[in-house]
Amino acid sequence: MRSRDRALWALSIVLSTLLLIAPALWNGFPLLEYDTGGYLARWYEGTLLINRPLIYGLLLTANVPFAFWPVIIFQSLLTFWILAVALRTHGYGGRPMLVFGMIAVLSVVSTLPWITAILLTDIYSGLAILAFYMLLARSEQLTRFEHWTFVLLIACACASHSATLAVMMMLSAASIVLTLFDRVRLPRIRVAQGVLAIALGAVIVLGTNFMLVKRLTWTPGGSSMYFGRMLQAGIVTKYLNKNCPDPSIKLCAIKDRLPDNADDWFWANKDFDALGRFAGMTAEMQKVAFGAAAEFPLDVLTSTVEATAAQLVAVRSGEGVVNWIWHTYFIVKDWAPQLQPAMWAARQQKGEISFTAINAVHYPVALISMAFLPVILIMGWSGRLPRAFGDLAFVCILALLANAFVCGGLANPHDRYGARIVWLAVFIAGLALLRLHEQRAGSAAPATARDILAT
Repeated sequence: MRSRDRALWALSIVLSTLLLIAPALWNGFPLLEYDTGGYLARWYEGTLLINRPLIYGLLLTANVPFAFWPVIIFQSLLTFWILAVALRTHGYGGRPMLVFGMIAVLSVVSTLPWITAILLTDIYSGLAILAFYMLLARSEQLTRFEHWTFVLLIACACASHSATLAVMMMLSAASIVLTLFDRVRLPRIRVAQGVLAIALGAVIVLGTNFMLVKRLTWTPGGSSMYFGRMLQAGIVTKYLNKNCPDPSIKLCAIKDRLPDNADDWFWANKDFDALGRFAGMTAEMQKVAFGAAAEFPLDVLTSTVEATAAQLVAVRSGEGVVNWIWHTYFIVKDWAPQLQPAMWAARQQKGEISFTAINAVHYPVALISMAFLPVILIMGWSGRLPRAFGDLAFVCILALLANAFVCGGLANPHDRYGARIVWLAVFIAGLALLRLHEQRAGSAAPATARDILAT
């Protein structure tokens, strides 16, 4: 590589990283959310908490002395690298300023910098999906280092959040089905590598949990979140009205006081606290949720479809980036008190962050980009765009549907769950528009790029 090229790559990396951590720089501190404290507390408290795997908590703990800045810098560099590889494997390699330009656009019109600059696992969901696609569909364009690093990235992303693991499992299942119909484009060895990456993620969960509690166990949360979905849909109340009184169901005693909102039940309910919270109620919540599903299957089907549809369009930026995240504040106070002055001096803690104007841009762009995905798929598979563009759009559609089902249909719709991967649709739409512009202008990609995209 020539010195000029190296300088351009260095400049692109620096400028892109600054853009991706810009919200934190403006804030004066890495952004925080309701769940940040739960991740941070895991190692210090030595206990498992619902949907808070240890691996990300270890990353936060290791960076307490540096006020967490290395965490968001790492997240930003990882994002730059994955996007650079994605562009290269779609005919745009060797163009560092194009990578910067794409990240600059995404930083303005998508939620991307708001999830690279926050202390959460959200950014890893989208990156894992993109890496999984390239591992299976663009594998021949990856170096050996990229190949195995993608496997590790997918594994760690799956280990960082149960919803990410579930989405990746669904994508893996889809790849197994697809390889039965087209082994040439999707060889079984690639599918096996994708499955291996996800299985490695499960091993990491079990291994890190063993480090923490000295037993092989899964991170709690799945059945409890499903109970919350059934509670919010009114199916739990319907089940209790039919089956109570029943001395084996503690919820019978409070069935008339149950809230109709899952978040209120889990995080702001005195009855739930009195019953022992997750430690005391997980088994019963699982029993009631599954019992209700068995007795009222039509209600479950209807509510699942409605919640999945609601989650699909719940993609606004900034949910949870507020100044009343008291659990996180208490955790910082207890385990990283030296960071309190900087934390409380941040704009977020002063209530100075608003997403009203931001979502006036982000939300319509996200919806339009998602609507454009089927068009890209058809154009790619019909030859108007390179086939790889259609494949990428297809995987993104599957990922968005899987994420909507897992987070909305099996839990409850939240904008944060959709926003953490919808930037992929914006990226793909931007990539397709760039290609269409080049085709219209009559510019031809280099022969090597044409060869890549024709496969």
